[in-house]
Amino acid sequence: MARFRRKSCITLIALVLLVLIVLVLKGLTPEDSPFSSPVGVKLFPDREHDNQMPRENNNRPDHIKMNDSPKSDRDEELEATLRKFPPPNYYVHAFYYTWYGNPKFDGKYVHWDHLQLPHWDFKVAQGYPQGRHSPPDDIGSNFYPSLGAYSSRDPYVIEAHMQQLRTAAIGVLAVSWYPPNTKDDNGEPTDDIVPLLLGLAQKYHIKVAFHIEPYKGRDEVSMFSNVKYIIEKYGEHPAFFRYRTNTGKLLPLFYVYDSYLMNSEQWTKLLKHTESNSIRDTPYDAIFIALLVEEKHKRDILTAGFDGIYTYFATNGFSYGSTQRNWDSIKAFCEDNNLIFIPSVGPGYIDTSIRPWNFQNTRNRVNGKYYETSLSAALEARPDFISVTSFNEWHEGTQIEMAIPKTSQTVYLDYLPNKPAIYLEITRKWAAIFGGERRKWQE
Repeated sequence: MARFRRKSCITLIALVLLVLIVLVLKGLTPEDSPFSSPVGVKLFPDREHDNQMPRENNNRPDHIKMNDSPKSDRDEELEATLRKFPPPNYYVHAFYYTWYGNPKFDGKYVHWDHLQLPHWDFKVAQGYPQGRHSPPDDIGSNFYPSLGAYSSRDPYVIEAHMQQLRTAAIGVLAVSWYPPNTKDDNGEPTDDIVPLLLGLAQKYHIKVAFHIEPYKGRDEVSMFSNVKYIIEKYGEHPAFFRYRTNTGKLLPLFYVYDSYLMNSEQWTKLLKHTESNSIRDTPYDAIFIALLVEEKHKRDILTAGFDGIYTYFATNGFSYGSTQRNWDSIKAFCEDNNLIFIPSVGPGYIDTSIRPWNFQNTRNRVNGKYYETSLSAALEARPDFISVTSFNEWHEGTQIEMAIPKTSQTVYLDYLPNKPAIYLEITRKWAAIFGGERRKWQE
């Protein structure tokens, strides 16, 4: 009888231990469980129009693996966020401006208080208002940003921009750049913002290229020096954009705004292999994209040794380069001369908040139709890349960044009856179409 009781006790204890073990195992997460193994976690959802990285990065991982250590809540939250976005198309670039400031981050408003520029004809100028805008209710824009009169130094703002760029499937932002301690006529130096921009771009798998502005003293010598500075300071960052050329070189890409302000002879000294002080075949060699304004600039660009052409302006008909009916012939010229062609598309144009006399260049958005027509025209020309003018050039009303209706003494335009993200969604649609067309062209 005593032996039977001992057996019963042993059996009961074993049963209790078994129950406890089961309960503990159930409480473990899959990563903690000794019976589970690490598996690949998909970063982006499958899509028919998944866009490949430019040739230099065809090994872009579509999956990442969980390591043995558990993920932080922040990592898992970011992965969940990224899964909501389409994959970035690295052949779609957007011009991006970091010149905005406000009192919280900059001690004052910068650029939002833009001057109303006088007409060059004194008599005409007398008929229009002059003076400076007074933020935050009165800003130098015909539209009002959903983020308000923000600072480009605000990490929250930059992160919001990265999310909007990913909503639009834009893979590369071309940041407006002035050398350290230099600035545009209405702003402050901005080179020190680039590290923050690169860090947050990397977080969202976006690349950063540089749009070199016509700073004071820009010539072939200072260009070499400044390209060297950019590559040495930022070139090793994972978010720094590089592109593999037809010759197999992996090179940065630089847009050069108002490149025609330097003559062909100056550019030749920098860009031709035959010149003794050329940047070619040095560690600072790159792909240089010139701005095409007038038709005669095509030959100048070729003679100078540039690698490609872009058109920048969002006003169809404003310049030879921005006139969409010319894009087929520009593309043919580029093909004949081994140049990259990057047409620039925009959602519209209006700059009467800072140039109140310039109404003749206004291009109405027509609820997105103007933008879609521009994108369609660009695709018909079979471009190498497409550039968007712009993500956030609010002064000229070319932004695709989210805008909201605003009621104040200033009368603002808005995107109604569409929602604030309408131009991001249009970009996303055409980025997918462009990705599909590119694959067909390469077959």
